[in-house]
Amino acid sequence: MSVADALKLMKEKGVKFVDLRLTDTRGKEQHVSVPAHVVDEAFFTDGKMFDGSSIAGWKGINDSDMILMPDADTAVIDVFTEEPTMILRCDVIEPSTMQGYERDPRSAAKRAEAYLKSTGLADQAFFGPENEFFVFDDVRWASEMRGAFYAIESSEGYWQTGKELPEGNMGHRPGIKGGYFPVQPVDSLNDIRAAMCLALEEMGLTVEVHHHEVANAGQCEIGVLFGGLVKKADDVLMLKYVVQNVAHSYGKTATFMPKPLVGDNGSGMHVHQSLAKGGKNLFTGDGYGGLSQLALNYIGGIMKHAHAINAFTNASTNSYKRLVKGFEAPTLLAYSARNRSASIRVPYVQNPKGRRIEVRFPDSTANPYFGFIAMMMAGLDGIQNKINPGPPSDKDLYDLEPEEEKKIPTVSYSLMQSLEALDKDRGFLKAGGVLSDSLIDAYIGLKEQEITRFSMTPHPVEFDMYYSL
Repeated sequence: MSVADALKLMKEKGVKFVDLRLTDTRGKEQHVSVPAHVVDEAFFTDGKMFDGSSIAGWKGINDSDMILMPDADTAVIDVFTEEPTMILRCDVIEPSTMQGYERDPRSAAKRAEAYLKSTGLADQAFFGPENEFFVFDDVRWASEMRGAFYAIESSEGYWQTGKELPEGNMGHRPGIKGGYFPVQPVDSLNDIRAAMCLALEEMGLTVEVHHHEVANAGQCEIGVLFGGLVKKADDVLMLKYVVQNVAHSYGKTATFMPKPLVGDNGSGMHVHQSLAKGGKNLFTGDGYGGLSQLALNYIGGIMKHAHAINAFTNASTNSYKRLVKGFEAPTLLAYSARNRSASIRVPYVQNPKGRRIEVRFPDSTANPYFGFIAMMMAGLDGIQNKINPGPPSDKDLYDLEPEEEKKIPTVSYSLMQSLEALDKDRGFLKAGGVLSDSLIDAYIGLKEQEITRFSMTPHPVEFDMYYSL
């Protein structure tokens, strides 16, 4: 969409406000709104000044002036606001250079796409994330000096079977690991997901599928059409915005937290990926799973740098409660065709033009810009250095003999391990100036703060295990 098209859309829809969106280091959307009358053609080249020191991990207060530069191509009407509002996603610009700020995730993603083209290997990277989430009826938590707790309620919760409910207990609900995917009334969230899909379509995303996921208590997935690196990172943020707001409108609450329930499957963000040049899929070939040698080397790069990638794709302490054996989580660094127990799967597709790989260990606590960058840069490193991923693993990796399992490397087991790996293995991310030491150091610093807070706080289960020792 051109600037002229965006301005025309504003006029046609009677827009009263324009909502400028940016993304912070952790991947949370931030926004500021301006009246429609201040948005003209010059606004798209002058941008809007804001205080960069208020964003965690960014500027100091002595150097805080930054510019939000709207991208007209992202213009869309917000379906949730009472007053007609247009959303514009923005790049964060450094006023002294008028270039993308080095720590701005979206600017970094644009640098990554430019670097890809500069290598001559490909001119497009395609990503298709599958964001899983839970929809709960109620959630409460507290973390104080005197104690801590969390409590979740879901009408679909397996624990509801013996409850006497005022409206009566209808009994139709998924069992543990039984959510994939019975029809209604066991799947009680079909209509909510349908509303989410319609809202997503109105907001410019193309929905391909929606369904209940494996876990009980309201785990869902909505699949949308794949796209380029920057576009799909934008789309992940829009999908989160829509899912959480539609759930809210139904009097429910949605979360993309990887492991909110103990004892059932967690939520991931499986990411389908491929490279193309001149419109040709470079992952199509006559090798294993119908892949090209280039695609196999891409896999080799991801496996080599997996622990550093985990720092971005599994970006929370909670992420590693999902990455454990027994809950269909991909913990072993192996690749396989059609095998969902491997960390990297080669999906079956009838049309070779759709050949791709699926990296299964990421989750939605990832900043999508950084997560996609890390995987693509690792894959490019694998191609450039002809990294061999080794033989595929076609067995059920969830049911290996202990001696056989020991031979297969694993993903990181904690956020701290991932950050330590990122600190040591950052060279592939700095190629072409895509990510800088400054950005990586700031990211590590923010995540170490999260680890410190988590590690210093007594957990209720520790009382259960240790109080009477």
